[in-house]
Amino acid sequence: MITTTLLHDSQSGGVKSILTASGLSHSFDYTLFENVDINIHQKESIAVLGVSGSGKSTLLHILATLLKPQYGEVIYGDGYMYEQGDKKLLEIRRDDIGIIFQSHYLFKGFSVKENLEISSMISGNSIDMDLIKKLKIDDTMHQNVSELSGGQQQRVSIARVLLKKPKLIFADEPTGNLDRQTANEVMDVMLEYIEKNNAGLFIVTHDEKVASRCNSAYRLQDKRLFPVTI
Repeated sequence: MITTTLLHDSQSGGVKSILTASGLSHSFDYTLFENVDINIHQKESIAVLGVSGSGKSTLLHILATLLKPQYGEVIYGDGYMYEQGDKKLLEIRRDDIGIIFQSHYLFKGFSVKENLEISSMISGNSIDMDLIKKLKIDDTMHQNVSELSGGQQQRVSIARVLLKKPKLIFADEPTGNLDRQTANEVMDVMLEYIEKNNAGLFIVTHDEKVASRCNSAYRLQDKRLFPVTI
């Protein structure tokens, strides 16, 4: 079993564990992974690498409240995540968790600003124009999202998630549509966010350069999670 840790003691230096998962196993037509342990702390970034079909996205979905594991437990807050009712899970997903998908899931026919305003209204947080400028989408605010490039849409999607002020960010190939320079800038923004907000970041990616920016990197292969040095 592999347990990811930023510090040996989750309480050391005031850094606390946000989410803990143990013994996770899951299968569809075949076993994707088994006996995987994850511990995400405040201000910690974790990257998981792996080939397509290795189970990276499935693991992310389990940790992010979207899929109950066949075996194992996920602990969030004061209890076991999947022993909560559907209403409580929805509250956690809405209030505490931000998910950046490979597909942007923006509201087509709406402008960038309108997409961000929806997130702002749901979360009760105002639009942070400093964040918008860091993601370099301030000049797109009045454009329809369907007019944007894939990379611009991805940055709008990331902005929408960060505006929620989540405690945990789960990102599935968050830089897949971005050039190298923009990918680095986006990673800068997300890493700065978790540092300032005592949040955690869990990324699944094919990009080793993105993974190298995180505190810990792992590879999911042969049904196990192995630490890697990049």
